[in-house]
Amino acid sequence: MKLITNIHQLLVTGEYNAPVRGKAMSQMPHIDNAYLLIKEDRIHDYGSMQDIPTIPDAEIIDAAGKIVLPMWCDSHTHLVYATGREDEFVDRINGLSYEEIANRGGGILNSVARLRSMSEDALFEDACKRLEHLISLGTGAIEIKSGYGLSVEAEKKMLSVIARLKAHFDIPMKATLLGAHAIPSEYKDDRDAYIELIIKEMIPAFAKDNLCDFIDVFCESGYFTVSEMEAILEAGKVHGLRPKVHVNQFNAIGGIAAAVKYDALSVDHLEELVAEDIEALKGSNTISVALPGCSFFLSIPYTPARQLIDAGLPLAIATDYNPGSAPSGNMNFIVAQACIQLGMTPEEAIIAATINGAFAMDVASETGSITKGKKANLIITTPQKSYNTIPYRFGHHQIEQLILNGKRL
Repeated sequence: MKLITNIHQLLVTGEYNAPVRGKAMSQMPHIDNAYLLIKEDRIHDYGSMQDIPTIPDAEIIDAAGKIVLPMWCDSHTHLVYATGREDEFVDRINGLSYEEIANRGGGILNSVARLRSMSEDALFEDACKRLEHLISLGTGAIEIKSGYGLSVEAEKKMLSVIARLKAHFDIPMKATLLGAHAIPSEYKDDRDAYIELIIKEMIPAFAKDNLCDFIDVFCESGYFTVSEMEAILEAGKVHGLRPKVHVNQFNAIGGIAAAVKYDALSVDHLEELVAEDIEALKGSNTISVALPGCSFFLSIPYTPARQLIDAGLPLAIATDYNPGSAPSGNMNFIVAQACIQLGMTPEEAIIAATINGAFAMDVASETGSITKGKKANLIITTPQKSYNTIPYRFGHHQIEQLILNGKRL
């Protein structure tokens, strides 16, 4: 057993049967001057130091002056890709827009061409290095999408890499089929045939082989229409795949209401929102996910988090880690961005990056909070005055120790 003692603040404590919504996100369940007991890979007990039990032979970890919280839950990433897109980064500095770069062969289709020519083993090795780095930054649960293959063979290659990552890394991990990320160049004159390929071949085959947990569509002007998304989500529903969808990144075209109709687990991006979108989300079980790293990198509007929270809705935050629009998987930076750019309080940002992130990829029974029986996946910070310091001192390394599955990293 391990016994963490003298914890200055123990965060996100308690039982969570549903995502934290609205005003409740501004309340941080925590214990000052706390202890936490780990048995094997699980949280066994926790409480105030005045109630600390006597545990003979326990390994003691003194966390005096430090904060202990769940490891971050990153519910939206594109971790598996072939290579970076630094040249496009320079193009944008020189004045080209995201859409202009895509129209001249860059963007998603650039990543597709590179990934198709790369072996599964090479993709896996690169993805391992990236995931090891993200874990060192405090990420303890992650969702990973396909979407840079855009053919049956290449999408299967991506999903097979994610399956290998699941077997190699003992953290909660989910795979999402994003065959509908863009129309590949070979189908540019027959988009209906590509959508049929997704519906008739990709979804049935990959679901049968248990290669994906969710279905995703980039519902956006110039990519996939609302009606096309609905056809893909309907096919996913038949094969037991719940939606997690890209919507409202650049335009509000009705994708949120359609996603809610199909009981989407989450709607992600939401940089552009209209009143009808908020109304569609009210009363639903769908979680909104903001991706401030993407807004930062592309210099586009940020998700109006205050509108969502003030409407009584649950909100999660994630990195959108990918080579084109969000080339950072650092959740510590995302928490800071949530406060600085989205107007969220530290309490709201930490809740959004832990328990709500866990719900947004259906791993909340295993992680995301300090709850008895959940995985002992924990961040121990350097000495801090309070949890407000976590987003305040953005860019500083504030993690002193990580505990993953009850073991110190």
